[in-house]
Amino acid sequence: MQHSSPKPRVVFVHGTGRFGIAAWPYQHRLASAYDCLFVRRHGFAPDGAPQRTDFGADMDIVVENLGDGGHLVAHSQGAVSAMMAAVERPELVASLTLFEPACLSLTADLPATRAHRKRLEPLFAARNELDDEQYHREFSRLVLGAAAKPLASAADRLQASRLRLQDPPWTAPLHIVPGVRTLVVTGGWEPLYEEVAEYLATTGAVHRHAANNHRPQDTPEGHGLLVDFLADGQHG
Repeated sequence: MQHSSPKPRVVFVHGTGRFGIAAWPYQHRLASAYDCLFVRRHGFAPDGAPQRTDFGADMDIVVENLGDGGHLVAHSQGAVSAMMAAVERPELVASLTLFEPACLSLTADLPATRAHRKRLEPLFAARNELDDEQYHREFSRLVLGAAAKPLASAADRLQASRLRLQDPPWTAPLHIVPGVRTLVVTGGWEPLYEEVAEYLATTGAVHRHAANNHRPQDTPEGHGLLVDFLADGQHG
């Protein structure tokens, strides 16, 4: 009797907002073809208090969930620990897909990242003197250019608390890129992420665009790019 081979693993790493499986609403459907694991980064346990960023702990979570090896898919700040894991353990990473990666350590001296740092560094420096609501309000103004929505629920307040504890992504110990097959998908709306993507493209990554600003993975087009990239890796 012939047995089918086990499904290839795909590990999904979230950004700073939604986490775990909730961060990947379009990607649930991949479970029929892949062993999908939707991780929670350090400090994102739903029943625990928020904690300050620990890039090393995040990397360890990613590596642990890779097991004997698999594909990595990450969004925004989650791309930092995914890429760190791929640098540290490239033999475990079949491919790397990054949606709007905030790998700002790599582009710290390039114009868009430099301007972003200049705008946000005073806020990060003052975060211990601000409460969660004050930080949330100022972060929304500086990053989104819009007034913050009221913290109307316990979940909103928890997310604001977690946001205040996130360290600047440009402080991550990430200074080289892994030699693994890489797709970068950006929304074409923000020079900061385009700058990171263009940098990664110079190192061999494939760069594609999809709609929906900072969450291109939530569209048929963005999801389709991921599906095709994973399939090419399986048959390549």
